[in-house]
Amino acid sequence: MTSRIVPWLGIAALLIAYPLLAHYTNESAHDGSLGALVAIAPVVLIALVLAWRSPRRFIMLGVLVLLCIALWTGWSALENHFGLVYWLQHVGMQLILFMTFGRTLIAGQQPLCTRFAHTVHAVVTPQHEIYTRQVTIAWTLFFGAMALASTLLFFLAPLATWSVFANFLTLPLVALMFTGEYWVRRWVLPEMRHMHLLDAVRAFRNTSARPR
Repeated sequence: MTSRIVPWLGIAALLIAYPLLAHYTNESAHDGSLGALVAIAPVVLIALVLAWRSPRRFIMLGVLVLLCIALWTGWSALENHFGLVYWLQHVGMQLILFMTFGRTLIAGQQPLCTRFAHTVHAVVTPQHEIYTRQVTIAWTLFFGAMALASTLLFFLAPLATWSVFANFLTLPLVALMFTGEYWVRRWVLPEMRHMHLLDAVRAFRNTSARPR
């Protein structure tokens, strides 16, 4: 039991510590080296994991080494503009989610939330399908609005203000959106068995793993 809890505790600690450290570097802009290091660390780590899992592992690892050398040669620029790296990470994630939901609204595609519903429920009624399409639209607009807000705050407000939004408000806003949708669903579709957060996570994982 302990062996199962420890990894989750480590993930929770990382999710708490990283935003705090990132916000500290944004508030203390004089420490460019730390800001640049914290900003690029997730990118390098994700690239390392993907390269290690790639069928062309050694080629991808070689490419990663070359990219790290390029980062090292441009380190002074990173120190002066590490906030831009933070913004690119945040807005990039919002745009990826925006496109993930939005592209399933194209004619001939099944809306993503409808896929979730089919994963969780044995029978999905026409009314439920209409509702899940509307929810897919809502999530698409939500992530588009998050990307827009992130961009406006980054370029028009102090870096510390943007950092509060990106590091401390993003996840609560997502949780608030999910909670609001849950209670709307209970009101609109009272006869359905309603997904909770873990159901949604499993549905997303199963849908992502399913061949298209």
